[in-house]
Amino acid sequence: MGRSAERTVAGLRVVITGATGGIGRELARELARRGAAITLLARDRDRGEAVAGTLPTAPGDSPAPEVLVADLGDLGSVRRAADELNQRYGRIDVLVNNAGMVGARSALSPDGFDLMMATNHLGPFLLTNLLLSRLAGAGSARIVNTASEAHRGGGRPEPESLGTPAPYGMVGAQRAYGRSKLMNVLFTAELARRLEGTNITANCFCPGLVATGLAREAPGIQQALGRLAGTPLVRRPEQGARMGLRLVLDPELNGVSGRFFTSTPGARLLPSVAAVGDAAYQREVWDRSATLVGLPT
Repeated sequence: MGRSAERTVAGLRVVITGATGGIGRELARELARRGAAITLLARDRDRGEAVAGTLPTAPGDSPAPEVLVADLGDLGSVRRAADELNQRYGRIDVLVNNAGMVGARSALSPDGFDLMMATNHLGPFLLTNLLLSRLAGAGSARIVNTASEAHRGGGRPEPESLGTPAPYGMVGAQRAYGRSKLMNVLFTAELARRLEGTNITANCFCPGLVATGLAREAPGIQQALGRLAGTPLVRRPEQGARMGLRLVLDPELNGVSGRFFTSTPGARLLPSVAAVGDAAYQREVWDRSATLVGLPT
């Protein structure tokens, strides 16, 4: 997709979570360069302000980037951020749910859920639902969720078990991460179904294996990814961001919703995960997620 084929985002309000590093920072940088009005949601205000200060400015009167504090693993923090966003803006044109984590061991969120599931799924689920009225206020809004091919190893968890903390070793951690990424894909599919007939689309993507700050709770993994960045095995953040950027900018995706996009080589040859095609299961996951975060089902 060349720049000439892109839809314009100049002046559009773009909200990005997890934008203090990695893929989120690259998305913010490229969209700011194109004149978008960027709002960064960051766990740490100082880091968010530091990134905001480095974002390029487009010619014209592009608004300065804004920063809000939000910890996606803390549902109270998510609600406060959503309240602030709803107060600040009459519309949100693009929401990028990019924040995520990989943990080497089980940990509890402030709400008593498994921290990885809370950060990767429950927080984004709640945030998105709380911002739907502002997305509906846009002419043509897009929701972009960062998922992963790791969803293929997530199994088919019972909806009642979502968020339930349980100890896990290295293999268990990989499976837990896969479950959280499967939830991203299922959430996207069910959200798109519920948004049919509206001006909002929702899609998700796998950026490939990227050297980012995702494994903040697993420093050994983080260091290994950093050493391999730029090799055929591990992508640099700017490479990983390309598919997400396409989901925001490609005019051919107008009206396309509920799909999982991947740039991982050979992934299209892999069989689909059964849960991805099971609408009834997706509704069950949605209802359980809504109950856990305190939304009506």
